[in-house]
Amino acid sequence: MTEQTEPGSRSRLPDTPRMERVRAIIEPSLDAMGYEVVRLHETGGQRPVVQVMAERQDGAAMTVDDCAAISRSVSALLDVEDPIPTAYTLEVSSPGIDRPLTRFGDFARFAGFDARIELTRPHDGRRRFKGRLVGASNGAVRLEADGAVLDLPFAAIQRARLILTDALIAASGTTHEETTDEGEDAR
Repeated sequence: MTEQTEPGSRSRLPDTPRMERVRAIIEPSLDAMGYEVVRLHETGGQRPVVQVMAERQDGAAMTVDDCAAISRSVSALLDVEDPIPTAYTLEVSSPGIDRPLTRFGDFARFAGFDARIELTRPHDGRRRFKGRLVGASNGAVRLEADGAVLDLPFAAIQRARLILTDALIAASGTTHEETTDEGEDAR
């Protein structure tokens, strides 16, 4: 992953090697359809679940029809390329209100809202932080926590997510429910 310094950059948290392969297969098609992949996630087990979390590039709310269109496209692409050697279940969803923050630009986009951030290595003796996002620049995410503004290296972030608050709900403009098209058999 190449670290970008601009808050609007498309730099993102790394995926597992298998999900990087899935991303390479599906991202061009979803981009052409007007969607951006927010996160890819695979859960283990006898029959893994491959989660594709996406949002519309135009900023409009995701609908069930959007999730269904993504599901059809991703399913066809993965059937042809076959990057997952076992049977799996494909799940397509929107990020929802308390969304994961996976791209460098997300931290600037959601400045002013509360977030939880977990690092891969300690920063000032801690790996977990909770506070208000201040922004992102020069490869660091700025977080106001415990009465101080911290600069957390983006490259050290393992996972981050917005915290559901009244302010976040009000900013979303609705009582938005996450839309999901789950359970489609990918094989």
